[in-house]
Amino acid sequence: MNRSSGILMPMSSLPSPYGIGTMGASAYAFVDFLKAAGQKYWQLLPLGPTSYGDSPYASPSTFAGNPYYIDLDLLIRDGLLKKTDIRNLRWGDDPERVDYGLIYKNRYKVLRKAFRSGRERYASEAEAFRKENASWLENYALFMSVKEKFGMVSWQEWPDEAIRLRKPEAVKTYTDELREEIDFWCFVQFLFFQQWNALREYARQQGIGFIGDIPIYVAMDSADIWAEPWFFQLDEDLRPKEVSGCPPDAFNDDGQLWGNPLYDYDRMKADGFGWWIRRVEGASRLYDVLRIDHFRGFESYWAVPAGEDTARNGKWRKGPGMDLVGVLTGWFRDLTFIAEDLGYTTPEVQKLLRDSGLPGMKVLQFAFDAHGDSDYLPHCCPFNSSMYIGTHDNDTVKGWLASTKSADKAFARKYCHITSGEGWCWGLIRVGLSTPSDLFVVQMQDVLELSGENRMNTPGIPMGNWCWRMLPGAATEEIAARLADLTKLYGR
Repeated sequence: MNRSSGILMPMSSLPSPYGIGTMGASAYAFVDFLKAAGQKYWQLLPLGPTSYGDSPYASPSTFAGNPYYIDLDLLIRDGLLKKTDIRNLRWGDDPERVDYGLIYKNRYKVLRKAFRSGRERYASEAEAFRKENASWLENYALFMSVKEKFGMVSWQEWPDEAIRLRKPEAVKTYTDELREEIDFWCFVQFLFFQQWNALREYARQQGIGFIGDIPIYVAMDSADIWAEPWFFQLDEDLRPKEVSGCPPDAFNDDGQLWGNPLYDYDRMKADGFGWWIRRVEGASRLYDVLRIDHFRGFESYWAVPAGEDTARNGKWRKGPGMDLVGVLTGWFRDLTFIAEDLGYTTPEVQKLLRDSGLPGMKVLQFAFDAHGDSDYLPHCCPFNSSMYIGTHDNDTVKGWLASTKSADKAFARKYCHITSGEGWCWGLIRVGLSTPSDLFVVQMQDVLELSGENRMNTPGIPMGNWCWRMLPGAATEEIAARLADLTKLYGR
């Protein structure tokens, strides 16, 4: 990767009149802002549909796009909706927060109108899209149709065991019965990728690439596991034997219990890691750079017995290592990878990172303890790395300052030469841009100098995250010019 920089800005956080960011005018305006600011990348959170808890890291499909991001004004422009179709619908009262409950209640009403208006008009294009994506789309559309029929409960709780266990005769029966619903879910994905491809092409013309996340695990309540359960550690009733998490540490005595089912890596390896190849191939249709979440899990992963209330009683299990990583880097030579190697690390994890040749991650918020011996300090960072002030799991700079020890803050101020005129946010942006790391990424909240109330996610807290939105007009020409000046100064 050439020396460059970008901004982390979730699609959901863009301003729009419809309660959540979309692939419409505000997305195109943000591409223009990135170009004016001298940036090369727009980093996004996963673009998949969200479910309970609203996390983009717990999606019912690793391939599908989020229907909430389909822009309604573009549907009106294309004649699939009328302004009267959305006039009396509520999307939320706070322009700085996403109200996921309201959007879930009202967005699909509108998308069903677009489906009825556009299914004949776009019949040939939608059918071509459906055939091109049949390997995942048919399973996803059937999954969502059956899920809706049974009140949106998890597929493990579906009352018909035959379709829960995906018996061939049940698949045929429900496919015939729910044909209209299946067509709807396929058409929604057609609309998503139609708008995404147009946005991506525009960004490409402006010299902007996309960095995306690929969560290491997939949600239990997903079409991915329902359709191919043999690639996961499940029992005869398709219940997890062990689930994912992180061990106890200095921050959490109970560890973190994520609860995702674990992969059957032996079976995946016997299949040539085809499941992973298909997954990354799907991601490559969205992104130019792929950040592999929880990369250390490829070396070894924390396995917790199913049914546990905490992650305390887990054990380390050996991961696939270079057997898998080598397949992905060898198969996708035109795709740039970033290894998210944060958290509990070992010499074995460090060796895997070296063997892979992938850039790891450095986080400035983790660098400044008063002892001055952190590997995240800028002068310790190698060229082959990606520098962040903080990720979506971190507080904003202002929130971090409010909870940082005074001695650590004093060390950071001295190291970074922070002045009152420049301020902490822009001082750390300056330092991040100046590091040797090939890539520097800053959260949009820190560009805007926002408080900790605007952080995107607090790990370990299951509800109330993923809601922050940028106010209209916040990304000004003056901010773009200031960032462009610093970016040019440090050769990015």
